[in-house]
Amino acid sequence: MTKPFTDHFAAIAADYAGFRPTYPATLFAWLAEIAPGRALAWDCAAGSGQASRDLAAHFERVIATDASAAQIAAAVRHPRVEYRVAPAEASGLPEAAVDLIAVAQALHWFDLDRFYIEARRVLKPGGVLAAWSYGVLAVAGEAVDARVRTFYRETVGPYWPPERRHVESGYRTLPFPFAEREVPEFHMEAFWNLLELLGYFRSWSATARYLAERGHDPVAALAAELAPLWGSPGDRRRIVWPLAARVGYVP
Repeated sequence: MTKPFTDHFAAIAADYAGFRPTYPATLFAWLAEIAPGRALAWDCAAGSGQASRDLAAHFERVIATDASAAQIAAAVRHPRVEYRVAPAEASGLPEAAVDLIAVAQALHWFDLDRFYIEARRVLKPGGVLAAWSYGVLAVAGEAVDARVRTFYRETVGPYWPPERRHVESGYRTLPFPFAEREVPEFHMEAFWNLLELLGYFRSWSATARYLAERGHDPVAALAAELAPLWGSPGDRRRIVWPLAARVGYVP
C-alpha cells in the first residue's frame, strides 16, 4: 500500500528556509569525489534547498524535488538548480541519468520500497545514493544545553512524529539495499545568537504540532528560561550536530 504524503512543514516553510543549519562543505566534496560523474545530482526531498545549492558547487546540474509545494516556493534560486514539486517515489527523471542522489534529513519520511525502486531506475551504473541525518544539537554552556535537551525530549518530545526515531538512530534502523561503503566522520556546526537558535526551534515539526494542538508557542517559554543564562542576546554560542550518513552505490 502506498504511504500517503503528510506535509509536516508547510506551515513553517519560511522558518525552515531561514533557520535550518547548513551541512559541511567537506561532505559535498567527498560525495562528488565518489560519484561516477558530475553531470547530474538529484536532491530528493530537498525542502527549501539547504543541500541543493551546495551540490551545485560540484555538479553541472542539480534537480531538487520535494513533495511540498510550500517548501519549494521558499527555496533560494540558483542557476544550476532546477526546483520541482515531486514525491521521492516518482521523480519524473529519466532512467540511468543521475550520478548522485542526495537525501538530507528526509529518508525516514519515504515509502522506502517504492523509493528504492525509483533510485535504482534513475541512477547510472555505479551511481551513488547518500542519505544523511543529524541528531540532537549540543549548545555551548552546560546550563543552556541542559535546558535545550529538556525542551527537545520533554516539552515537544511527545509531538515528534514516530519516524523521528530513525533520525536518532542515524538511519541504522532502516533497510538500505545498496552496496554500502564506509563514510568519513562529519559534523555540522554553527555559531548562533539566541534569536537564531529560537528560530531554529520554531522550524521543528514537533514545535508546529505542539502549537497546533495546545494553542500556544512553547518556544516563548523556552526563550524566557534561556535569556538569563545566555548573556547578551547577540552573543554567539557554538552549536554542534552529529551527522550520520548511509552511502551506497548500484553496480
